[in-house]
Amino acid sequence: MKLWQKNITVNQSVDTFTVGQDRVLDMNLAAFDVLGSLAHTQMLESIGLLTYNELEIIQKELKLIYKEILAGDFQIEDDVEDIHSQVELLLTRRIGDAGKKIHSGRSRNDQVLVDLKLYFRHEIEEVVEKTKIVFEKLQELSNQHKEVLMPGYTHLQIAMPSSFGLWFGSYAESLVDDLELMLAAWKVTNKNPLGSAAGYGSSFPLNRQMTTDLLGFGSMNHNVVYAQMGRGKTERILAQGLSAIAATLAKFAMDGCLYMNQNFGFIKFPDHLTTGSSIMPHKKNPDVLELIRSRCNKIQALPNEIALMTTNLPSGYHRDLQLLKENLFPAFTSLKECLDILNLMLDNIEINKEILNDPRYDYLFSVEVVNESVLQGMPFREAYKQIGLSIEEGTYKPSKEVNHTHEGSIGNLMNEAIKAEFDYVYSGFGFDQVNEKLVSLVL
Repeated sequence: MKLWQKNITVNQSVDTFTVGQDRVLDMNLAAFDVLGSLAHTQMLESIGLLTYNELEIIQKELKLIYKEILAGDFQIEDDVEDIHSQVELLLTRRIGDAGKKIHSGRSRNDQVLVDLKLYFRHEIEEVVEKTKIVFEKLQELSNQHKEVLMPGYTHLQIAMPSSFGLWFGSYAESLVDDLELMLAAWKVTNKNPLGSAAGYGSSFPLNRQMTTDLLGFGSMNHNVVYAQMGRGKTERILAQGLSAIAATLAKFAMDGCLYMNQNFGFIKFPDHLTTGSSIMPHKKNPDVLELIRSRCNKIQALPNEIALMTTNLPSGYHRDLQLLKENLFPAFTSLKECLDILNLMLDNIEINKEILNDPRYDYLFSVEVVNESVLQGMPFREAYKQIGLSIEEGTYKPSKEVNHTHEGSIGNLMNEAIKAEFDYVYSGFGFDQVNEKLVSLVL
């Protein structure tokens, strides 16, 4: 069953090729397709295209279908093209001709657009909430271990003293900036395309503001041509937000792999969170961190993949856009799994509090010795040269006192300020208000 089909049977090979993975991927959109139809049919009744009695019958059955979807009792039949066709088919089977009226004033184009935007909002919320959990864990670890020093590196060479407080805290602050990109993606996503039809509007007197309010959108895509042009653009911007979080996770995972190496020995994890070797009994491999790194590197390629799929497409709808789902939908699942498993690893991370007892790290404190001489009146260049010569001659003696007090340094992590920034960005999403609207739609 196809919404567009008349009296011609499509070649089976063409049908298989054009439908592609839609039946599988569209299951992600099922609940959101019903939500869109609930709002759309209320609007149709308000402009006289449905009677009140028809609306009551349609709404009651749509809400039953919605419950079936949430309960896992819904599927797209083999001979049905997509989620939109399946919902309309079910509705028509159950309530008759009234079900055939729900497509008035819309096209599959704006129907899939609103489904996607509702789905993207849902996925953004889940990603953000999981990111919040990891952020809070990183801040907790930063505060817990703020007094424990560790080596800092530049060029992978021993550089200056750092601390576990700084290390954990740096990744927490990185997530703040990542959330800014996700907020931008949310704002682009949170605009209603419904009513743009096939990209050129409708001769029906549609009330687009009504569906915007019912679905909890912040505003609408005003220009109907741009509403269609937004498909692909929305996905690319959203992919950039996902890739920002993924980049932070990948970098942390790389640090983790390096720091649990025996030559570093800065951190370790319980045996049940590591894996072994089939021939080397001593091995405790960081497979979880390695897979986080690889998965997140894959997600970082997503904006480019989407850009290449949409580059040079003219305005209007093109079937190329269907394939975006195959790239983007699995990325949500993968990133959420990475956030969950990273949180588990952070819950069980063990740090080495005695790292700097090893004399190989004495040179970390060379700058501290130089600065001490400067504080006593020696010009910086003279102090630098003097300490450099003592290192070459083997007479250098480190002073392992660290007196960093400025903002963001070892002695002043600024974690409260970082948390305030995170909370401010997080509040910009307004998830509660959106969810209240959707709940009222299905009650």
